[in-house]
Order: sequence, then C-alpha cells, then structure tokens
Amino acid sequence: MALGNRYKTAPGAGTLAAFVLVLVFGSPWYSDWVDDNTDPETAGGWWLRLLSWPRWRFDASDSLRDVIVGDLKAILLVVLTALFLYLLPGSQLARARGTISQFFAGWAAYIFAGGFAALLATLFLSNPSLLSAFRAAGAGAGYGLFVGWIVGLASLGGWRGTR
Repeated sequence: MALGNRYKTAPGAGTLAAFVLVLVFGSPWYSDWVDDNTDPETAGGWWLRLLSWPRWRFDASDSLRDVIVGDLKAILLVVLTALFLYLLPGSQLARARGTISQFFAGWAAYIFAGGFAALLATLFLSNPSLLSAFRAAGAGAGYGLFVGWIVGLASLGGWRGTR
C-alpha cells in the first residue's frame, strides 16, 4: 500500500524539504564545489551559490561551542521553518488540500525562517553588532525569497495536520 498524500501534512512536508535543502546544499562538499566551479557573475552561478547560504561545517578539532554557533544558522533555519509552518494560518485554514494558500504559507515560512535564523545566529557570534545582524537578516530573507518556493511546493497538497 502506497503512502501518498493521505499521510502528508503540509508543515511536515515543508519542514522535510527545508531539512533536505540545508543538508544537501549547505553541506561542506556542495559549498566547496560551488565556490570552485561557478561564476558568481552569471545567473546560474549566483543561484547555485545562493543555495549554499545556510552553510554548515564540522571539524573534529573544533570545540562543541564553535560547531554549534557556526552551524546555528542552518539548525535554526530548519527549526524556525517548522515553527512558522505551524504558526502561519494558510496551511491550517485551507479548506481543501492543494490550495494556493498552502504554497504561499510554505514560501513565507521559509522567508521568515531565513531572516530570523540569520538574525539570531549573528547575535551569538563574537562581537555582534546591530548592523551585522540586520545585514545577515536581509541575506537570510533574500535566500528565503529565492529558495522558499521549493518549501512552498513541498507543503502544497498536504493535510492541515488535523482532520
């Protein structure tokens, strides 16, 4: 028996899409590849580099604090996406599965999550400033704007979570 959309919730599917985006495109392997093999002055190169925005890294020589703070942006992006997908009313109040409100709720959740994740992660860095926090939030929201449609598509067609 196939487990189709019958068991898919909109927030769950959107969170899974965000997790996969961060896991794959934020990985050190993808980040190194995109830096070495793309031209940021072309649309394709810009897009591929944008996908790697929530970069995460881990190294055995790093302390646990350095790993957590360094990867906080990627962790918060997934956690806040899940939170905003549950809080935004589009996916919960939609009368029918697959409505456009689910798509926009997923997209908006990723924009908000990107902005807030960058803002909060910047505050944990050494010598944070309000200007650097604002710049980071703008970069995170920009990432969410151009990549969040993927999360919106993933949440499209899911159940509201309760029947």
